[in-house]
Amino acid sequence: MVADRYGLELTASHEAGLAFDDGLDRLLRLADGAVPAFARAIALDPTFALGHAALALLGHEFCAPVDIAARLRDAALHARRSTERERSHVHAVVSHLAGDPAPLLRHLETYPRDALLLSVAVPTIAFSGVTRVPQQAWDLVERCRPSYGDDWWFTGLLAFMRQEQGRFDEAMSLSVRSLALQPDAGHSAHARAHAHYETADHGAGLAWIDDWIDGAGSGADSLLHFSWHAALHELSVGDLDAVRRRYETQLRPGPDTGCRALVDSGSLLWRWALTPGASAVPGVCEVLAAVDAELLRCPPTPFMALHAAVALAAAEDCTGLAVLERSCALSPDPDQSEVAAPVARAMRRLVRGEASAAADDLGRLTPQLWRLGGSDAQREVVEETRICALVRAGRYAEAVSLVDRRMDRRHCRRDEWLRRAADPVRPRRA
Repeated sequence: MVADRYGLELTASHEAGLAFDDGLDRLLRLADGAVPAFARAIALDPTFALGHAALALLGHEFCAPVDIAARLRDAALHARRSTERERSHVHAVVSHLAGDPAPLLRHLETYPRDALLLSVAVPTIAFSGVTRVPQQAWDLVERCRPSYGDDWWFTGLLAFMRQEQGRFDEAMSLSVRSLALQPDAGHSAHARAHAHYETADHGAGLAWIDDWIDGAGSGADSLLHFSWHAALHELSVGDLDAVRRRYETQLRPGPDTGCRALVDSGSLLWRWALTPGASAVPGVCEVLAAVDAELLRCPPTPFMALHAAVALAAAEDCTGLAVLERSCALSPDPDQSEVAAPVARAMRRLVRGEASAAADDLGRLTPQLWRLGGSDAQREVVEETRICALVRAGRYAEAVSLVDRRMDRRHCRRDEWLRRAADPVRPRRA
């Protein structure tokens, strides 16, 4: 029997099974090379259903150069000769990519050790997730916990959930434990990065993440995102020269950056440009050139739609924002039509000079922003845009109130600058 690292049987040749397991390992570590490993698996055994399904997933979620329709078709075809678990796995993938997450969640009730699909189900750095509210993701992880014991990958996944719950000490402890077992464990490193940021531990957080990027994490597939985390620390402490150096050396998009250019480089440029005192911020044209134009017109997820809206706003592209708003509004996904489309509309209003209307739009959306996916740190870009809109509209008292709430949650020098821009006369009381 060929089995993956969690003991689940694979209907494949021995060599193809090893290649698949290599891809799974790389995916769970966030290491480079998962797509080539899964492609090698189906090259070694073209009838390997899970290999085809894995490539379809990465094509959909990572913007990998994959013929998604062909891989789904072959996965469904060859699943007929597979085990019941593999047939359920393929059905879950096909349904998920068609917009129905229910089969995937049911699959995990029966097969909690299917780590690939558990990773897909939970919103993390790797996947946007399939749960409707954060509590559902947390409950899913807790239900699967007995099946993994002290497994380093699951420990990192649990650490990320803990920081989402605001349990930062536990998140730090779990991530450190996981990294001691697997120093390049990307999920664990990501959880630790968030714990540092959310507790305003910017000095120690920046020192640690730089060491990880240059050391154990140097082979990470999502290294750009860790550089984004480092830049957030630098932005928070007001070191704009360091932000510029970080962008030039680590975050400037390259020809193969893909979706991460939109999520990391684009959002950083916008937040940098919103920072009082920022000057000569690089244009977003390189980011837009690095992504497929279809991603800006019709993004596959609300999370991508948010970042498309941010990049188009940075480019002051009202036409592009109008196209994005229409495509999201017509989406069968309610998160796209009810949240992403209004975000695009608010951004378009801001670019058109309708700052007060944009601020009102973003304010109404605030309770629903979690539906866009991603992390609190990523969705903060909407809050910062709203502050900018309030200041541009001359609604200073509202801007000050919003900044004060941010500073009560997590104090930093950049927020002091934002407050001064909103109320240059009266400094915030201690």
